[in-house]
Amino acid sequence: MLKTPVVIFTSLSLLLSLSCAGDVKSRSCSDVRQAFTTKGFSIHNVPHQEISGEQLRVCSQGYTCCTSGIEDRLGQQSKEDFGKLVDENSHTIRTIFTSRHKKFDEFFLELLDNSEKSLNDMFVRTYGKLYTHNSEMFEDLFSELKRYYTGGNVNLEEVLNDFWSRLLERMFQLLNSQYTFTDDYLECISKYTDQLKPFGDVPRKLKAQVTKAFIAARSFVQGLMVGREVANRVAKVNISPGCSKALTKMLYCPYCGGLPGLKPCANYCQNVMRGCLANQADLDPEWNLFIDAMLLVADRLEGPFNIESVMEPIDVKISEAIMTMQDNSMQVSSKVFQGCGHPKPTGIGRSARGISDVFNNRFRPYSPEERPTTAAGTSLDRLRIVWRTMQHSVIDIKEKLKESKKFWSSLPDSICAEDEVTDPDEEQCWNSHTKGRYFPEVVKDGLTNQLNNPEVEVDITRPDTFIRQQIMTLRVMTNKLRNAYNGKDVYFQDSSDEESGSGSGSGFTTEPEVVHTEPPMLEADKSDPQPPTDMAAHQQKPLLQLLVAVTALTWLLLWLR
Repeated sequence: MLKTPVVIFTSLSLLLSLSCAGDVKSRSCSDVRQAFTTKGFSIHNVPHQEISGEQLRVCSQGYTCCTSGIEDRLGQQSKEDFGKLVDENSHTIRTIFTSRHKKFDEFFLELLDNSEKSLNDMFVRTYGKLYTHNSEMFEDLFSELKRYYTGGNVNLEEVLNDFWSRLLERMFQLLNSQYTFTDDYLECISKYTDQLKPFGDVPRKLKAQVTKAFIAARSFVQGLMVGREVANRVAKVNISPGCSKALTKMLYCPYCGGLPGLKPCANYCQNVMRGCLANQADLDPEWNLFIDAMLLVADRLEGPFNIESVMEPIDVKISEAIMTMQDNSMQVSSKVFQGCGHPKPTGIGRSARGISDVFNNRFRPYSPEERPTTAAGTSLDRLRIVWRTMQHSVIDIKEKLKESKKFWSSLPDSICAEDEVTDPDEEQCWNSHTKGRYFPEVVKDGLTNQLNNPEVEVDITRPDTFIRQQIMTLRVMTNKLRNAYNGKDVYFQDSSDEESGSGSGSGFTTEPEVVHTEPPMLEADKSDPQPPTDMAAHQQKPLLQLLVAVTALTWLLLWLR
């Protein structure tokens, strides 16, 4: 009696299930085909109706609008889309470093060129042939300054010391043109530069100003270049297989499931991006230290040792030094003759010519109203206007640098905050399986925190070597910037003494240590009157000290026996 109803019920259930299955199979892929067409994808192999997805490796293997070939192409497309997202979100920071590097570099180079032109114009007009016949030492000075700024292995202290020594030799000959000077005698003269201070305090002050200004300017521009290069390199993400799979699932599996308009949930997106950008996030700590160091050096560009305030009046400062040499020429000559011996007269009757005959025009600094109106002068006036603009640029770059801190760790949030990428409605978004809320927690940034990432398989034991190289690049530049802020020449710092600052290029201070070296008496000058007794006594001291040391050592050895 009961068998007939049961059979009927079973038959009806089977018919209904077959009917439903028929309805599922008959779902159209027209929306998916239209979405692919809108995106510019080929729809040649896209089915018109859903098919079995058992051949798929990433998306759901239920009924689908994707073949395995389409899934592979969507995987490639997801990589391209991800690359564009990173590129777009890092475009601003990369542009900042690129444009500011170009602007500052062009200004500093133009400043050097115009400073040299201004000095040449002023000295030619003031000193005439006496300058033009000796202009190579000034050309060499600016050539070395430019070479240092552009990254050459140049010791600024040595360059400036050499310039003042050469200037002393040339001026001493001009001031004492009634005598003949051998090369050995001129070398003896140069050894008295620090003791005699023939140019007053100008060399010491200018050395402190030039070194600090150039170290800061060069390091800042190099920092902008390093920031640009690192940002450009890191923005090109090396996409791992695990990341590629997660991107495909997030961006295109909704298409295969017949839901092309469904965007990922924000939290879901953040987990995927944190997994794919885990190594980039690890750059952040060193990047932040680099930005802090850049801000320190930027302060130097605004301070009293900024390169513009040092280089613009360099012609006046050098002329003041020469004027001081003129004023003290008699005392300087007397002390040199006393220390190096009396030179031989030329023998052609020039001894009667006085200093005023040679220096018929004193060097003197220009007053503001006498400033040159030639091309050199107007170019410097223009540079003052440019520098005022640059001061605003310094303020601007400082603000931009501050904004770039924590950039790499916040990049996943920036990408997932875009309306084009995610849906703000937590209930109407793609949660990796269907439409609905995404429940897993968002993992923290960085490689080690991806161990429990629910969306991306990340091997936390294998850091990206390329990113580690960029971290080291930033670390090296950060140390250079810190040294530059403290006035230390970053290219003459012994790496073993980096922390102590006792390397061969240790810091340039406003009070540099001066090592006095007494020049020896020259053989050619023995016919001259005897040197002062204090110099003879000074020369005997080392011999006495040596004799005492040897005697003490002898007694010690005898005692040890």
